[in-house]
Amino acid sequence: MRGRRALIAALVLLFGVVGAQAGSEGRGAHTLSPEGLAKVSDYIRNEIATGKFPGAIMLLQQHDKPVYYENFGVRDVATEISMSADTIFRLYSMSKPITSVMAMMLVEEGKLSLDDPVSKYIPAFADMKVGVEKKAEDGKVALALEPLNRPVTIKDLMRHTSGLPYGYYGGGKVRELYADANLFHSNLTNAEFAAKIATLPFVEQPGTMWDYGYSTDILGRVVEVISGKTLLQFEKERLLDPLGMTETAFYVADPTKFPRIAEPMPDDRNISPTTQVRDPRLPLKWESGGGGLVGTIGDYARFAQMLLNGGSYEGRRYLKPETIALMASDHVGPETKIARDQNYYPGASSGFGLGFAVRTSVPEGTSWPLGEYRWDGVGGTFFFIDPEDDLFGIFMVQTPSQRGRIQLALKTLIYQAMGR
Repeated sequence: MRGRRALIAALVLLFGVVGAQAGSEGRGAHTLSPEGLAKVSDYIRNEIATGKFPGAIMLLQQHDKPVYYENFGVRDVATEISMSADTIFRLYSMSKPITSVMAMMLVEEGKLSLDDPVSKYIPAFADMKVGVEKKAEDGKVALALEPLNRPVTIKDLMRHTSGLPYGYYGGGKVRELYADANLFHSNLTNAEFAAKIATLPFVEQPGTMWDYGYSTDILGRVVEVISGKTLLQFEKERLLDPLGMTETAFYVADPTKFPRIAEPMPDDRNISPTTQVRDPRLPLKWESGGGGLVGTIGDYARFAQMLLNGGSYEGRRYLKPETIALMASDHVGPETKIARDQNYYPGASSGFGLGFAVRTSVPEGTSWPLGEYRWDGVGGTFFFIDPEDDLFGIFMVQTPSQRGRIQLALKTLIYQAMGR
């Protein structure tokens, strides 16, 4: 009984006023079997028992109701405090869909167009060039700067075809410049960050390649320019506060909340060869639209349910259904002739929309649904939205080194539990 009461208390804390909406029953073609969900739980418990990560939280919500929710392990092996619904996680790139939604609000209001050149809002982008490696007769490689074939647009930022890389993988002289610029550690305001980016070259011509990088950070600066507010101010006013995402921010400002922060294993803190997971206790000037947010599973559940609902939540509309549909459509398909970088994180069976990977074909050996859209974070968190089954899932964990393997395994078990 104590365990049952604890579960009920956790669900109340997790969802607050989140509940079933009238008329939602009966939607969705597949349901999750108890036997299949037990395998999900067993998998996560085994990962903790074998020392892969300290703890995690898994939520599956269908027809507006949580159909699976469980806390596993501890927040931090150093404190041994049990994982709970109010645990705070580094979201990293799960910030990108939130920034993309903010931009699409401005598109709906006519204050921004997907075809607008970025230079309309950040003038320094008009002078940027593309870096092209040229080999001299003596065999030495030098970097030549060539003009843009066309301006970088807002759509390029949203679908990662701007030519702005991260720089920590892929090689080449342009990426070396981005790595040397030390942007991850610079702690600049978004205005200062955009100004620094504008001193660097693009790694390829706009609209020619899906190349994961700082695009959404620049999109966050565009949102600031149009709104006249900081990114967090605009997010809180238009999305976070109305949705009840009270724990979502760019760092944890209240010291009494520090014990609620989830940590990876002590030897699993590297997100690149030169970068470790950041300390969310430290105040930041940089409100990174591409990777800066921290938050709880309950907060992100409200955001995911709003997306699954087609842009509305608890009687308030945030985006139109057709806007959500546009965001969840493939914008880098074969007809665009857009190439894909060497890592192409969405994977072979997915395209990319305006802020999300989008399932465009069924992986061999599975029957995963077309139209599923999703993204994840380098710290290990991931979410997916499955409109066909009126379902979303969120997994919260901090494990940079294990994230890809675990995400694939969990998604496989979840869809097996649905009979797919």
